[in-house]
Amino acid sequence: MASLRRVKVLLVLNLIAVAGFVLFLAKCRPITTKSGDSFHDIHPRAEVANLTAHGISSIQDAVLKRLSLLEDIVYRQLNGLSKSLGLIEGYGGRGKGGLPATLSPEEEEKAKGPHEKYGYNSYLSEKISLDRSIPDYRPTKCKELKYGKDLPQISIIFIFVNEALSVILRSVHSAVNHTPAPLLKEIILVDDNSDEEELKAPLEEYVNKRYPGLVKVVRNQKREGLIRARIEGWKAATGQVTGFFDAHVEFTAGWAEPVLSRIQENRKRVILPSIDNIKQDNFEVQRYENSAHGYSWELWCMYISPPKDWWDAGDPSLPIRTPAMIGCSFVVNRKFFGEIGLLDPGMDVYGGENIELGIKV
Repeated sequence: MASLRRVKVLLVLNLIAVAGFVLFLAKCRPITTKSGDSFHDIHPRAEVANLTAHGISSIQDAVLKRLSLLEDIVYRQLNGLSKSLGLIEGYGGRGKGGLPATLSPEEEEKAKGPHEKYGYNSYLSEKISLDRSIPDYRPTKCKELKYGKDLPQISIIFIFVNEALSVILRSVHSAVNHTPAPLLKEIILVDDNSDEEELKAPLEEYVNKRYPGLVKVVRNQKREGLIRARIEGWKAATGQVTGFFDAHVEFTAGWAEPVLSRIQENRKRVILPSIDNIKQDNFEVQRYENSAHGYSWELWCMYISPPKDWWDAGDPSLPIRTPAMIGCSFVVNRKFFGEIGLLDPGMDVYGGENIELGIKV
């Protein structure tokens, strides 16, 4: 009898809660925008409302739409942060879809100095959205693969020194936009004692406001070099997996799940995500074919054809075993990386880590 009474009480409470929720929806005023404004024109994630499955109740549909509008308001406020830096957010604009971006003749003249300074068209980079869309070059089968929900979390580590602010922030935005939130533990920016003022307070203030608690900035007090900077990033990381990247990359959808699943299967693997090219003059995304990495006789790391057994399998979604690696982009179990001694902090020869880590693993 007591349990029956508890059931009746719970049913009554549930009915009251549902009635109150419906009343709340009815009483809530619709969110309005300023005249001439359109949230869906400026919000890159407005497709949230489209997640409503067929046949979902009208109450759930109303809640999703209301949440989407609230998210639009938050996005509008955050978008102002990039404007103060002279940068752009959203999925549109120049270079959309990874296509070549262009400058007017007047802009071309202004771009000459920064281009020589950075080795790429940094002036043009400022005209390209931090959230721009890029092509998804994955094989069809890769897009169809399913992964478990218990994958390990990753700490993404970007190393930079005097990199263009727009390029660094596009790397960060791209990582956040294309890494599932439950899998992204944190992003760590390691500044190897940059001189540029925009990489000091403006960078730190932006990431702290735009991604509070998600992005950390580690600053070396003197120029340490690439290898020691990576080690500092590893020390600051708390994720089960660490991913090391140069701070001038853009991620595609679905990049993280296969990488993390391989490491989950075997913690002693080091994974090299497939890399395409971003052209330095116009930021066009150029597809690279699948490859392995090997050494020339001078021990320079170079692209080589995948092994015969990979070709014979006839499945482009399979991983490629490779005897060597390139240091600009690799993912490894954090503890395993420590167990094999990280990277030699005395290694100051360009490309030396490619040989060292390849042999260690």
